[in-house]
Amino acid sequence: MAQKKSHEVDAFINRPSSSFPIILLYGPDKGLVSERAKIFAKATGLPLDDPFTVIRMEGDEVDQNPGALHDEAMTISMFGGKRLIWIRNVSGQKTMADIIKHLAAEPPQDAIILIEAGDLKKGAALRTAVENGSAAMALPCYSDDARGIDGVIDDVLSAANLQISGDARQLLRMSLGGDRLATRGELEKLCLYAKGKSRIELEDVRASVGDVSVASTDEIVDALLLGDMKGFNSSFDRLVTSGTAPFLILNAAMRQFQQLQLMRHSVEVERKAPAAIIAAARPPIFFTRRKLMETALSRWPAASISRAGERLQKAVLESRQNSDLSVPIIRQCLMALVVEGARNSRAR
Repeated sequence: MAQKKSHEVDAFINRPSSSFPIILLYGPDKGLVSERAKIFAKATGLPLDDPFTVIRMEGDEVDQNPGALHDEAMTISMFGGKRLIWIRNVSGQKTMADIIKHLAAEPPQDAIILIEAGDLKKGAALRTAVENGSAAMALPCYSDDARGIDGVIDDVLSAANLQISGDARQLLRMSLGGDRLATRGELEKLCLYAKGKSRIELEDVRASVGDVSVASTDEIVDALLLGDMKGFNSSFDRLVTSGTAPFLILNAAMRQFQQLQLMRHSVEVERKAPAAIIAAARPPIFFTRRKLMETALSRWPAASISRAGERLQKAVLESRQNSDLSVPIIRQCLMALVVEGARNSRAR
């Protein structure tokens, strides 16, 4: 079968082989498919801005006029040399699969066919046609793993002459990876934010990258646990002003107190040390919050945690029944939890 594993794709596209004039890039990460297609096209050495050398087509266009692709593939260049036929936005069209199956059996002599497709499952007609063709190569493009994300981080930051601290890299890695183009966009935004610096720190990543609601809800929950009224008001106002739905705060707080309740049980019944419980927590607690969670676990007794859960559930119901008053209802509930957090802090 003519296909590469995910970790082999980058090496292949950087050094195209003349043995495979038909290349299929496919996968759920559209940004990665597009980025790799551009790298492959550049690696062919052909002038990509020459319309006589690079013929661009769309998947629907080929589906409606299947003969056009065959004719282009078999046409001899007027000026000699190779041509690139670049087809984008291909899905599982059977017509495309039939044409590629034929071209893979009788490959073009003077053309390279580059196909950008979506997520093709094993057994899909187009993928099968390429994998079974001796002159074609299938290249899967899946969302970045940690190693892939590190590579993109290094690539973008190196181009901007920026270094990054270990803590900042870890947070950055957790915030990226769904789509390659989105990942690069976030990294470029971070580089712009850090312009004039030589090193990116944790606070730079927090300020620049990712969804503001995620960062803000974490800050609000932390303020509840520590009894920090000033920090709560600042974070809550910022989140509401950003347009983020306030019920997300309730969801985040409920998840946190449910986790805290389970951990408190381990402290009181199993007699485990808070530090050991935090280290073994599942899902894992992000390293920057472990000390805070250890403090909260030692301060919040089981009865207080139970009352917090009841308050939050009541706020969920009341805010849904009175949607116009959801913000003050949620604020009042959370402020009561901040007060209880502060009381727990003084009692310890």
